[in-house]
Amino acid sequence: MSTRTRRYLMAMWDGGGNAPPQLGVGKRLVERGHVVHVLGDRSLAGAAEAAGCSFSPWNRGTERTEMDASDDARNDWETEEPLDVVRRIRDLLQSGPAAAFAADTAAAMASFQPDAVVPDSQLFGAMIAAEGAGLPVAALVPNLWMAPTPGTVDPVAFKIINRVVKQGLPDLNAARAEYGLPPLAAFYDQLLAADRILVLSSETLDVASPFVPNNVRYVGPVLDDPVWTEPWTSPWPESNTDPLVLVGFSSIYQNQGPLLQRVIDALSVMEVRAVVALGRVLKADALVATDNVAVARSVPHSELLTEASLMISHCGHGTTVKTLAAGVPMLCIPMGRDQDATAACVVNQRAGVQLSPAASSDEIRLAIADLLDDDGYRENAARLASVLAREHQALDVVLELEDLVGRAAPGTV
Repeated sequence: MSTRTRRYLMAMWDGGGNAPPQLGVGKRLVERGHVVHVLGDRSLAGAAEAAGCSFSPWNRGTERTEMDASDDARNDWETEEPLDVVRRIRDLLQSGPAAAFAADTAAAMASFQPDAVVPDSQLFGAMIAAEGAGLPVAALVPNLWMAPTPGTVDPVAFKIINRVVKQGLPDLNAARAEYGLPPLAAFYDQLLAADRILVLSSETLDVASPFVPNNVRYVGPVLDDPVWTEPWTSPWPESNTDPLVLVGFSSIYQNQGPLLQRVIDALSVMEVRAVVALGRVLKADALVATDNVAVARSVPHSELLTEASLMISHCGHGTTVKTLAAGVPMLCIPMGRDQDATAACVVNQRAGVQLSPAASSDEIRLAIADLLDDDGYRENAARLASVLAREHQALDVVLELEDLVGRAAPGTV
C-alpha cells in the first residue's frame, strides 16, 4: 500500500524536553515522504530544519528566542506551588495568548495549505485556528497524560485544578468567537475535542492510561537525542571499570545549579565514573568537580546509557523513557512541572527512587549507593525496557497521522 504525500503543520513551543520528541515526529513524517512545516519559537529553527522541516516563527504568541533564563517569560522555576504553575501555563500558553497563537496559526495555514494541524497539546490557540478552518487536528502530548480528566487525578485535585483553569475560559472563548466557534463549557474541552490526541509515551509506565478519553492513543516514546547533542570521548582509561553514573537535569533553566553541585559532591567521594550533562543554559565553570566526575554541555544519552549503571535526573519525560528503554534504574529528583508525576511512575514500577530537590549531598550519596547495590532496581528497569520495546514500533505515530487524513489513497511515498 502506498501513501499519498500529505502536508502537516506542526505548532510547538520550546519548553526543553517537549520539543525533541515532537521534532522527531516531524522527521519521521518527512522520511515517510510527507511535507512538514514547523511553526514555533525561534530557538527551534535550527532543529526543525535539521529534521527536514520548513520553519516559521511565532509573530504574535509568546516565544523563546534564546536558551537563557532571562528569555523565558514563563519562569515556572520561580515557584514551588503547583497551582501557580497551572496558572502560568494557562496564562502564557493555553488561554492567555490563544488569540495570538490562533492568528499566527491561521496565517501559517493560509501560506502552507496543510492537510492537518499537529499542535503541542498546550497550544489551544493553534487548535482553535485549525478547528475554525475545518482541518483535522492531532494534538501531541510529549510526556505522560497530564490533562485532569476523571480518574487521572484525585477528585479533590480535579475540582481545584478545574476551578483555577476556568478563569481562562473567557480568553479561550473570545478567541473561539473570532473563528465562528461556539463557546466551551469546560476549559480542557479545547484539547479533548481534537480528532486525535497522541501521547508520546508508554501506557504501561503511565498510571493514568486506563482513564484517558477514547480519542487518545499511546504511540510510544520518540527517543531521538536533540540536534545540539555533542560527541563524547571518555576521559578515563579503558582499565577503569567503576560503575558509570549519568547525570542529566533539565536542558533549560530551572535553577538546578545548586542541586547539581550537591549531586557532584556526592559522586566525588564514591568509586564511580560520573558524567554530568549541563544542558543549554548552565556553564561548566560554575561547578566544582573531582577527576571522577566529567562535566559537559551535552552528551549522547542513548550512547552512554548502553554502559550506564544509574541515571540521576530531574525526571523529565524524555530523559526518563530513554533511560528506562535502556534498562537503567533512576535516582529521580524532580524540580517541578510534570516531573513529580513522571518520578512517581518510575517509583511505582520499582525502577528507581525519588528524593526531594532539597536533598543534601549525604542523602544523595546514600541513595546512589542503595541503587547501585540493589539488583532489584536494575531488574525492574530491564523489565520495563522489554515492555517499551514490544509496545510500539517507530512508525506508530506516523501511521496515526496518516490515518487522520486518509492513508490508503494512491500516490508516492
